[in-house]
Amino acid sequence: MSKTVLITGGAGFIGSWLADRLLADGYRVRALDILSPQVHGGERQRPAYLDGGVELMEGDVRDPDAVRRALDGVDGVYHLAAAVGVGQSMYEIAGYTSINNLGTAVLLEALAERPVERLVVASSMSIYGEGMYADIGGNPVAGQRRSREQLQRGDWELRDKQGDVLRPLPTNESKQPDLSSVYALSKYDQERLCLMVGEAYGVPTTALRFFNVYGPRQALSNPYTGVLAIFAARLLNDNPPAIFEDGMQQRDFVSVRDVARACSLAYDSPAAVGQVINVGSGNAYTIADIARRLGEAAGHPLQPDIVGKYRVGDIRHCVADISLAERLIGFRPEVDMDRGMEELVGWLATTSAVDRVVEASAELHRRGLTL
Repeated sequence: MSKTVLITGGAGFIGSWLADRLLADGYRVRALDILSPQVHGGERQRPAYLDGGVELMEGDVRDPDAVRRALDGVDGVYHLAAAVGVGQSMYEIAGYTSINNLGTAVLLEALAERPVERLVVASSMSIYGEGMYADIGGNPVAGQRRSREQLQRGDWELRDKQGDVLRPLPTNESKQPDLSSVYALSKYDQERLCLMVGEAYGVPTTALRFFNVYGPRQALSNPYTGVLAIFAARLLNDNPPAIFEDGMQQRDFVSVRDVARACSLAYDSPAAVGQVINVGSGNAYTIADIARRLGEAAGHPLQPDIVGKYRVGDIRHCVADISLAERLIGFRPEVDMDRGMEELVGWLATTSAVDRVVEASAELHRRGLTL
């Protein structure tokens, strides 16, 4: 008899791809999702991309009754439900804390009453803050936050005490968190709560720290989602990508297909129990290069708008060291950037987006969150 798995946030971008994979692997899949208008639009209807085999329960992860109903008859849980976005989290503080922190606490109280065989929680690379670096002598050092004075000068790179530029290195799970946004704090809270309560109640738990996930089905009209989706929304509206700082900041972009596979591998791996694991590509790309690649792949190159400003909560460089994922769950990314970009562009040709980037940027500026 096949097992039933619950995905909180299962009607969303990553959740829907994970559902596809689990269904293909023979699981029964239930999704609990609030169908947030910021993600799904004002109609709040079942998304067309969600496989018909998914049992969708509309409900709030903060509602104990909805969570208990969703858990009825479930063998395992993927906890993906969360409000996403660094910038917005810095002014919708109560909302992000309620959805991410309280929502996780409500789920865990229900699991304490009715433990399941497995819990996998979606964490985030944002909890690292700055990634790891090497000094001029090649010694690894943890990146520290840049001062406001440095940023106001437009001096973007991290430097040592002598003023020498630090070189970014892949960041592994041993780096101490540096929580530079409300979103980052809430994701760390989700991660630690799940691992702590899971251990206390005998629920084998794994936290996966996702890096910058991209691919079809992202909420393009949400100006606080992933950077590639934001660039895509601009592209679809013939607007240039707006890039903070100088565009040379480095990030790790990983296909949503690979993320869904990593989730599946973690669920089935005894070695992953109690662990925190990076999920990324292990490759560094500058934001400017990503904008260029997207425009070229779409046959619609646009010169990026390098705004030369800093957004509070942003970091300079962070790229995943994925060696632990390879060792514990056998994960290596299968979708390279060329293939992933081709798939994203193919999907963009079938969809549309409302470009709310200017509106979101104006709100951040009004609140003093851009320098």
